[in-house]
Amino acid sequence: MSEGPAAHTPVLLREVCELTTPSPGETVLDATVGLGGHARAIADRLGPTGLLVGLDVDASNLATAERTLEGVEPRVVLTRANFRDLDVVLAEAGIDGVDVLLVDLGISSAQLGDPGRGFSFQSDGPLDMRMDDRLGDKASDLINRLGERDLADLIYYNANERASRRIAKAICRARRDQRITTTSRLVAIVAQALGVDPKSRRSKIHPATRTFQALRIAVNDELGALAELLEKAPRYLNPGGRLAAISFHSLEDRLVKRSFRQGRTDGLYEIRTKKPVLAGEDERRSNPRSRSAKLRVAVRTEQCMVT
Repeated sequence: MSEGPAAHTPVLLREVCELTTPSPGETVLDATVGLGGHARAIADRLGPTGLLVGLDVDASNLATAERTLEGVEPRVVLTRANFRDLDVVLAEAGIDGVDVLLVDLGISSAQLGDPGRGFSFQSDGPLDMRMDDRLGDKASDLINRLGERDLADLIYYNANERASRRIAKAICRARRDQRITTTSRLVAIVAQALGVDPKSRRSKIHPATRTFQALRIAVNDELGALAELLEKAPRYLNPGGRLAAISFHSLEDRLVKRSFRQGRTDGLYEIRTKKPVLAGEDERRSNPRSRSAKLRVAVRTEQCMVT
């Protein structure tokens, strides 16, 4: 996932619309409505008889999405909720099934650009990293509480960081003197553990990229939430309904790919994208965030809904 406070642009927007084909009168669940970029384009295709449901755990994102979607034709329902709870949200709204379910697993430019959220290693701020400020543990809590082995495992399994044990050891050594509470201090510790100058451009990625990713995933239980969404999705997709997932790293993409393939084996899905759809050269140039984006789409088969 790219870092930086660049203006928000929804990734793979044209491809999402072409592959999910939202149509007049349909019901669409944007499970990560974010700032409303994808939702706005989809809403324009639903018409006055359509319904757009948007979920997000970030209250600030929802407020922006509400402004983005102001004046659209379809009925819009925005709810502050984690997409893992889509069953509860749909039940409370009296919705039995949806025709399109979209999940964009990226972090928004607004979240990255706010130093107070602690997502970015490019500006100093508190080590928070909660997408939902109602959650308990912040990144600083994990950094200062976990044992060295557990911390190393977290960094390795959530980000494939080969130097996880070196980094965990350096963190545990540093926190003996003082709690680690800021992004800049964590960056300095990781860079020193790797023997890299964080200001150097010799490496393609910042030395703290994987450590920050691993912590963010852990704080927000992103992989657990995604697994729940993928497990529940077939029950709430209408026959012929399209499920689209945009992932930004291999762990997410692997979960989506396996779920789609298992669904095909079980007779629940037809896979519309044999390979993940990537951003074209023009989009990658104009929106660097899109470089790591992968879109996969599956279609619910025309059989009875699963229970």
